[in-house]
Amino acid sequence: MINLRDILYVRLGTRDLDAAQKFCTEIVGLQAVERTADRLYLKSSASHHAVCYFQGEPGDHTVAFDIKDWSQLGAALAQLQSAGVPCGQGTAEEAADRHVEAFIWFNDPTGNRIEIVARPHDAGKRYFPSRDAGITGLGHVGLCTTDPARDQAFWLQHFNAMVSDWIGPCPLLRVNPRHHQMALFASQRKGIQHINFQVAEIDDIMKSWYFLQSQDIRIVFGPGRHPTSGGNFVYFEGHDEVIFEYSNSDRHIVGDLENYRPRQFPLHPTSFCMWGSKPDIAEFRD
Repeated sequence: MINLRDILYVRLGTRDLDAAQKFCTEIVGLQAVERTADRLYLKSSASHHAVCYFQGEPGDHTVAFDIKDWSQLGAALAQLQSAGVPCGQGTAEEAADRHVEAFIWFNDPTGNRIEIVARPHDAGKRYFPSRDAGITGLGHVGLCTTDPARDQAFWLQHFNAMVSDWIGPCPLLRVNPRHHQMALFASQRKGIQHINFQVAEIDDIMKSWYFLQSQDIRIVFGPGRHPTSGGNFVYFEGHDEVIFEYSNSDRHIVGDLENYRPRQFPLHPTSFCMWGSKPDIAEFRD
């Protein structure tokens, strides 16, 4: 069993780093901390970065998790190799590019690229946003899957992932007491379905909703409240059509973690929003 601690960063390919930087700083409220000819690093907490845009194809996405015991990175690679999972060890140069001491990578059954890192770098300077969106850090990702049941089984077999709830066949997975760090949504493609940033309170969500409208940003869902995590939210379309979410859904699973019983919600708009907001997101439609 490979024990993961938390989601750490995402990597996104783009053909326009300038546009990515403008949107993520002026609209999302991330802080640009490093820029090279083909890289853009943006932070949302004490970690060096939460998002890295690289010069490449839009849709080329990676999600990274921190391993609990950094000394077990080699054993994790050996386990994946013995199971026949496509995987490999990152080079020292690739680790430096990610601002970690070491990492391994693998592809899930859908073909999504996942990285597991050891000793990720923290930043010497605190997160200082370009706009006050109330962001407290990277919360979770929605990840596309061509077979939710198959990919759920993969994560439960090899990792310390646990199901918090299902919406239709789609599991919301956690590797720590927070409600979920990854949700698998049925799709015909691979890649990140949405990127969530946690904000401090519902006031931050509502202020951003008005701000996004004033900037003519396409809001694709919300404001609303998730019946699963109980968090308030708003989703909006960003650079390269990547969907971003603000929410305050960073709640802990209450009670005995070992005996917590996941709930089954139907694949219906009311399972995504208990207030009545209707999602304009392909994977959220029934």
